[in-house]
Amino acid sequence: MSHVLESAAGVPSSGPLAEALTMRGKLMELTQASYEAALLPSDAGNLPASLRAALACRMARICQQAGLTQHYADLLAGHGDDADPYQLALPGQMPPADNQRLVAMVDYVDLVTERPRDASEATIGSLRTAGIDEADIVRLAGLVAFVNYQLRVAAVLSVMGKSQ
Repeated sequence: MSHVLESAAGVPSSGPLAEALTMRGKLMELTQASYEAALLPSDAGNLPASLRAALACRMARICQQAGLTQHYADLLAGHGDDADPYQLALPGQMPPADNQRLVAMVDYVDLVTERPRDASEATIGSLRTAGIDEADIVRLAGLVAFVNYQLRVAAVLSVMGKSQ
């Protein structure tokens, strides 16, 4: 069974890398389940699926991971033309300054993706100050943590797949 991560990383369907991932099937299943929980949760709170897809696409573009960028762009496109009104999927694009909640989310996504060492309790405080409730902070942190994990694993798998 091909998972999002394997597809996005271009893992060949046969060969040493495919065999190694088959041997780690439980890990790949858990990674896929984490993807579904982060991007397609049953309780999205105030982070709708279209926003999650846009932020995930933004992170993939920041990390220049073509397979996941395409996957998340396709996922976002599936939500319709108005799914990303501020073009948040594009690094450098920001929502209007008066949308403090969304500005704080994008700042958080960019910081944790580009400079995770600089994240601190003050970073979470800025989300609270913007009016984001604790449950949505946890949802956002989970999304950002998962996508950044996925990006790093995809980068490794891509290199390993090319070396076969």
